[in-house]
Amino acid sequence: MTTATAVAAAPAGRRAPKRVLPGFGLSLGYTLFYLSIIVLIPLSALIFKTFTLTWDQFWAAISAPRVLASYRLTFGASFLAALVNLVFGLLIAWVLVRYKFPGKKIVDALVDLPFALPTAVAGISLTALLAGNGWVGSILEPMGIQLAFKPAGIVIALIFIGLPFVVRTVQPVLEDAEKELEEAATCLGATRWQTFTMVILPSITPALLTGFAMAFARAVGEYGSVIFIAGNMPMVSEITPLIIIGKLEQYDYAGATAVAVVMLVISFILLLIINALQAWQRRHAGAPA
Repeated sequence: MTTATAVAAAPAGRRAPKRVLPGFGLSLGYTLFYLSIIVLIPLSALIFKTFTLTWDQFWAAISAPRVLASYRLTFGASFLAALVNLVFGLLIAWVLVRYKFPGKKIVDALVDLPFALPTAVAGISLTALLAGNGWVGSILEPMGIQLAFKPAGIVIALIFIGLPFVVRTVQPVLEDAEKELEEAATCLGATRWQTFTMVILPSITPALLTGFAMAFARAVGEYGSVIFIAGNMPMVSEITPLIIIGKLEQYDYAGATAVAVVMLVISFILLLIINALQAWQRRHAGAPA
């Protein structure tokens, strides 16, 4: 082989293998374009519409007593529902991973029911169940416990729609957990509670925080399942998404976007805090003992 032939053949031998997806530049361009169309442009329109208000008008729109009451109810009920799902979602994931029992596949499929069920159907079903003439409401209301058309009913609806996020986030982490560590802790004399809190819980905490964040974010923006069971009484059981819908029906588009921007900012801050906690937990878990 001549020198010229060897030089010509060398680049061909070092040619990069063909990839299934396009190169980084093209893939990044498609990614940014898609995110701009789906996320960035709608959010930009939301913010730009809010800029049509003066500061006094903006403050009046977001600080009205009725709006403030809806903030407290929406974020408070969402946080409480996410906390409940954090506990019971972990319990359900644990049972599905660690135990075998008849009907396990049916229970596992039922966890995904809130994903497939239309939110309006969920709201109507819960209302029919918890109302005074429903199966559960007819038993509880004579005891002085009213769930439907009260903030408690909103929390129940948000628990229903947020539970799968925690279960499906924690379940694969539990499946991948090393049982040898639990056995070693037991051999060293650790109790069940010590094994759970010192061996299992640290490894699943990032997944728990992720599931909590997803359940909370889902609950904050929920409308369909809540609107039927809330009662929608101003200052009592009126959620912020209903305030936004009401402003839109009154053609107060700027006021609606102002309230929506506040919800967006608060949700974004809370998600940043939770992501920071997750990053801290991963660094803490990876640090040498």
